[in-house]
Amino acid sequence: MAQHARAGQFLILRLHEAGERIPLTISAVREDAVRVIFMTVGKTTEELATLRAGDRITDVVGPLGKPSEIANYGTCCVIGGGVGIASTPPIAKELKDAGNHVIGIIGARSADLLILEDEMREICDELYITTDDGSKGVHGFASDVLKKLLEERTLDRVWIIGPAIMMKVTSGVTVPYNVKTYVSLNPIMVDGTGMCGSCRVTVGGETKFACVDGPEFDAHQVDFNELMQRQRIYTAQEKVSLERFAEHRCRCGEGGHRHE
Repeated sequence: MAQHARAGQFLILRLHEAGERIPLTISAVREDAVRVIFMTVGKTTEELATLRAGDRITDVVGPLGKPSEIANYGTCCVIGGGVGIASTPPIAKELKDAGNHVIGIIGARSADLLILEDEMREICDELYITTDDGSKGVHGFASDVLKKLLEERTLDRVWIIGPAIMMKVTSGVTVPYNVKTYVSLNPIMVDGTGMCGSCRVTVGGETKFACVDGPEFDAHQVDFNELMQRQRIYTAQEKVSLERFAEHRCRCGEGGHRHE
């Protein structure tokens, strides 16, 4: 996996025999190791967060998906929002290695949720920080900084990775400037190899599978409203699953490693 992983690709892991499969972006590669960064938002990520060095993950498969379309475009902007920042270093680095001038914008709700700032600062020619509450960098959103940059200079390509609503709003900024913009979509995904259709999205009026046709697509062609609606399909079941896991941890101790 480490040998073949490219910017924009992801892996799918399953913690144990009774676990669900979840996709996580490959955030970095070091020798024979790959890095993933996740936020605890549901049952599986909560359980993943309980693992310690030396614990075992049953299945990991990857790299999956199509790599980012890297070439020497000129000036490129790579934008990450929240945990989506995890995807930005590989893209920024490959763009930089291809000879581009790379501008990074990373944003989060507050300073304590910002990640990989030092790493991105080392890779990018310019780096801008935004926080919703103004606790660090620009008080506002990544879209505000992007709009200002577009008013001042020419950008040849833009990548945006983050929550669906953030990608929708931010990619909308580039429409009047006709700048090719990519977003990395994060729909519900199961097998990750194009068989189940769970990750289907509508791009340019056509059905695409994020796992094999993406995860990156032309932002200006994506039906974000459908994407966000599909992301909410299992909200009730996800809530029940998380509550049951919390009860299970209470019965088994804080680690909750005994699987039933």
